[in-house]
Amino acid sequence: MAGEPTSASADELDRPEPGCCSVGHDLSVDAAAADVDTLAALGNDTRYEALRLIADADSAVCVCELEPALGVSQGAVSQALSRLFSAGLVNRRKDGRWRYYTATPRARRLLDVLDETRNADA
Repeated sequence: MAGEPTSASADELDRPEPGCCSVGHDLSVDAAAADVDTLAALGNDTRYEALRLIADADSAVCVCELEPALGVSQGAVSQALSRLFSAGLVNRRKDGRWRYYTATPRARRLLDVLDETRNADA
């Protein structure tokens, strides 16, 4: 009947509007996977706090200093540092039986961005 709304067929509803669904990005699959790995490395309280402690230190930080500061076992600290190292967020050097860690420039930039975005709405 004239003046009544017409119903669209199911086929018409599934069809995107012209110009729709044209989103994309230039990030390669490998780069996206690396970003996800980095974000996952930061997605744990112990790892994130360890990175903050290392980045804020004036010199390289020994594992023995992180255990009491983080309040977790030496094994948990070692696992956290290993994950941060694998993600490219810390450098490590061995001196005798101790390992010392420093934040990478990439980690420092990421932490700076987090600080900036956290304070952006304040």
